[in-house]
Amino acid sequence: MTIPLAICNKRNMKVLLISANTETINMPVLPLGMASVAAAAEQGGHNVSMLNLLESQDISADIRDAIQQGQPDIVGISVRNIDDQSMDAPRFFLDPVRQIVHECRINTGAPVILGGAGYSIFPREVLEYTGADYGIQGEGEDAFCGLLECIAARRDPATVAGVHTRGSGRDNPPRSDGHLDAFPLPLPSVHIDIPMHPEEALWFPYQTRRGCPMECSYCSTPMIEGTRLRFRKTDGIVDNIRRFVEKGVRHFYFVDNIFNIPESYAKDLCNAIIDANLSIRWRCIVYPTRISDSLAAAMARAGCEQVAFGYESGSSAVLSRLGKKFSPDEVALASQTLRRHGIGQMGFLLLGGPGETYETVKETLAFSDSLPLDALKITTGIRIYPRTPLAYEALREGLLAETDNLLRPRFYLRPEVAEWLPAYMEDWVSERPHCIF
Repeated sequence: MTIPLAICNKRNMKVLLISANTETINMPVLPLGMASVAAAAEQGGHNVSMLNLLESQDISADIRDAIQQGQPDIVGISVRNIDDQSMDAPRFFLDPVRQIVHECRINTGAPVILGGAGYSIFPREVLEYTGADYGIQGEGEDAFCGLLECIAARRDPATVAGVHTRGSGRDNPPRSDGHLDAFPLPLPSVHIDIPMHPEEALWFPYQTRRGCPMECSYCSTPMIEGTRLRFRKTDGIVDNIRRFVEKGVRHFYFVDNIFNIPESYAKDLCNAIIDANLSIRWRCIVYPTRISDSLAAAMARAGCEQVAFGYESGSSAVLSRLGKKFSPDEVALASQTLRRHGIGQMGFLLLGGPGETYETVKETLAFSDSLPLDALKITTGIRIYPRTPLAYEALREGLLAETDNLLRPRFYLRPEVAEWLPAYMEDWVSERPHCIF
């Protein structure tokens, strides 16, 4: 696009950040990513305003009002999800994003920049589909400020890792090796609002580390955060959490992909929370193995009341095909350890993947009945993301074509189980009230 002359050579810009997510699929989700970028942009000297569309009753009017009030030089839009990952009746979320971009165009000539986890999986495709000007793949804190500098100086945005320009046709992979403590943490009531929800219904998202080295065959995390684990210092985390506690927040959701790995860091964080006497309750996502008795004890003492326990299958053969680095026996041991310390477990299954058969399904369901789970979410069919081992396997098996860009949701469901599995699971779940299908 042609950058308005008023923006050129402007060091301190007025920035409007918009969270496009309006879905509450499992629970309301606060825009942690957008808040993190806002904190970094403010630290860079920019004037930032934010608009969260989660509870908007009139998106067009809210965007118009935010633009009229802020007169932004730049508009950034956070794209959290591409779809709802439901194979039965998938909902595609980019049409609302495209409409948000359109509403911005109507009200301002400022460049429109996309970012967020959903955008990062399909950087070029989403730019073309929505008509935005630029996009940031991966971490936004550093790249967003770098892009603002390029726009002001009319430099090539491709000099900033992770920045994409609509129509360029070029790949520009993000960096995922930065030290997280170089990025400021969002502050309550400054970068992230304290909504007027009942406290019990809202779990504040919080991230202490990024990256995941586990290489699961279907996972998109490496495209978003990279494969190298990076951590924040625990004292800075505790100081920041205390600010939220002082604002009345008591419930947190640690959205780190694998809270329990490495164990040494997880223990240090739990002990820092205990020593600070924060008196918080929290949930987290664990890799369903490598949970020692001492770690579970520390988690419980620090306030952990439930974990997301994605063991995905009870069949060793299927787990191997999914790239998992654990066995059913290890899962059972971890589950029993957590239960012994009073930590609840929300289990997750992915059925129908490579190697799935009638026998492996029965094996998985029998295994699931043996675990002390509080709830179990079951998904049949696995969302296929580009450049993943699952995508390459689907290509080899003829379930995808080379021309499929996967922006519109496609799913892997092994043909050998496709006809009978959904009805079979409906019957199985009907006898188990704690299961969700």
